[in-house]
Amino acid sequence: MRRYYKRTFKLIIAVADILIFLAVVYLFCGGHDYSVDQKENCHKIGVSYMTMNNEFYTILNEEIAARVESEGDTFILYDPALDEEKQLEQINSMIDDGIDVLVVTPVSWKTLTPALERAKADGIKIIVVDSEVYDDSLADCTIKSDNYAAGEIIGKYVVSKGEKKRFVLLTHNIAKSGIDRIQGFKDAVAGSENIEIAAELDCEGQLELAEPVMNEFIKTGERFDAVFALNDLAAVGAVAALEENGILKDTDVYGVDGAPDAKGLIKENIMKGTAAQFPTEIGKRTGDVIYRLLEGKECESLILVPVELINSENIDKYGVERWQ
Repeated sequence: MRRYYKRTFKLIIAVADILIFLAVVYLFCGGHDYSVDQKENCHKIGVSYMTMNNEFYTILNEEIAARVESEGDTFILYDPALDEEKQLEQINSMIDDGIDVLVVTPVSWKTLTPALERAKADGIKIIVVDSEVYDDSLADCTIKSDNYAAGEIIGKYVVSKGEKKRFVLLTHNIAKSGIDRIQGFKDAVAGSENIEIAAELDCEGQLELAEPVMNEFIKTGERFDAVFALNDLAAVGAVAALEENGILKDTDVYGVDGAPDAKGLIKENIMKGTAAQFPTEIGKRTGDVIYRLLEGKECESLILVPVELINSENIDKYGVERWQ
């Protein structure tokens, strides 16, 4: 009896081995190749912000990446680090790689045109975020904060205080978002006898450039008592320079973004205000537009996300720990 069970057990093992072997042969030779299906049906989403050295883009990117990954698609991210030529090369590389959608924040709103024209000719959907491109007909959709309003809201607030102020403006002269913010501020204060512009200094919106630029200007001895920076990174750089030179207490500083660092400085009454952006909202809307376009549905050509003024009066509403 024991010998019978042994023979039966060996037979079962042999049959199982044969079945496993046949299953493997079927999958690799005669079966359905699911991996091929996934590759054929998977969309490639290429993304290039002007820099990843700004937490705004990190927050925005998290929302887009999460949506793309939830759809089972491929997410490709490049960082041009504020180098317009590098961004052109990277976008061309993504086109060569066969992307279906390009999400882009231009380093320079004009010089990107040839790459966008090539993408358009290849049938790639183009979504511009946080800024604009020179030829807006190349974009299927532009999704951004109301950048002009961001500068304007700070300018109107400054004017409403009724104080005489002489401003240094920290700019980024090839980024359309920065250009619009500075212009919004200048237009808002243009009719006020109390507000003067002492200087406009390009810092590319970077903390590590804003600080030395401000230091150099302070050394000139030119009189000023307020700073408006195109973003909070530059505003924090200005704060560092003002503190180093012992004039922070006597200088009002404003920015744009609503970044946690800036909100912390507003809470401590070191900065006076910022125009808050909502990168989480921009990211979510971008994710929605990506899949509307891929499904062949229509979408708005321009989506403006409103901005809000944050100052010492309402800082507790926004908190200082995270972005909006």
